[in-house]
Amino acid sequence: MSIRVTVWGENVHEHKNKVVAQVYPKTMHGTIAEALNGTDGITASTVTLQDPEHGLTAAKLAETDVLVWWGHAAHGDVQDEIVERVCNAVWGGMGMIFLHSAHFAKPFKRLMGAPCNLTWREAGERERLWVTSRQHPIAAGLPDHFELEHEEMYGEPFGVPEPLETVFISWFAGGEVFRSGLTYRRGAGNIFYFRPGHETYPTYHDANVQRVIRNAVHWAHNPMPRIRNPNDAPNTPVTAALEPIVERGPRLHHDGEEGFR
Repeated sequence: MSIRVTVWGENVHEHKNKVVAQVYPKTMHGTIAEALNGTDGITASTVTLQDPEHGLTAAKLAETDVLVWWGHAAHGDVQDEIVERVCNAVWGGMGMIFLHSAHFAKPFKRLMGAPCNLTWREAGERERLWVTSRQHPIAAGLPDHFELEHEEMYGEPFGVPEPLETVFISWFAGGEVFRSGLTYRRGAGNIFYFRPGHETYPTYHDANVQRVIRNAVHWAHNPMPRIRNPNDAPNTPVTAALEPIVERGPRLHHDGEEGFR
């Protein structure tokens, strides 16, 4: 069965910056989707910030197994209602991959519950990514390290919760290091954050970067049925207990009343 991937692109820099347009004539989201489409059982489509409901309608998310997110200049333009819809999909079992400056995207900050801040420098310096978990599925087929000749520097401290796993650590020519490949589980959803991808450099044309994202799609995919409403908190009355019990003491709620709002 094909893994259905939706690549969400902010789609701003490609139209406002000539350098970005030259590096990514098919747009960044288009380039990522093209690298994924038809490979290893993946079917990829794209949506953008400018689409109605940012392209993330309830129907679109229901048919998305893994959502890939790239944003930078317009994080604040993403509607909070859509952010909540995306987070509910993740909690219900949809996989999610956040790329580069999506560390400041509303859905990432909501799912992390943290500032997600970092240090940065745009100097086009060399980045060396080290695999820190050799047997991890996201690192499959990669060498022990690979380099990107030009990238934006992200440096520690990175204000995120402790991850389940650190798959990559980056070293930059200026001396900084950064935890550049992190996994999380939120509800039933698998989340991967991957650092490289500054818009003025051809990072998403790099074969190793494409392999990482492709591997991450397979890792993040949860084949189990989606939890329909992950926010449900149903009451189980005394009469429905698996073992016979006797009610003791006063109660705030009566059977049938809503206990959580």
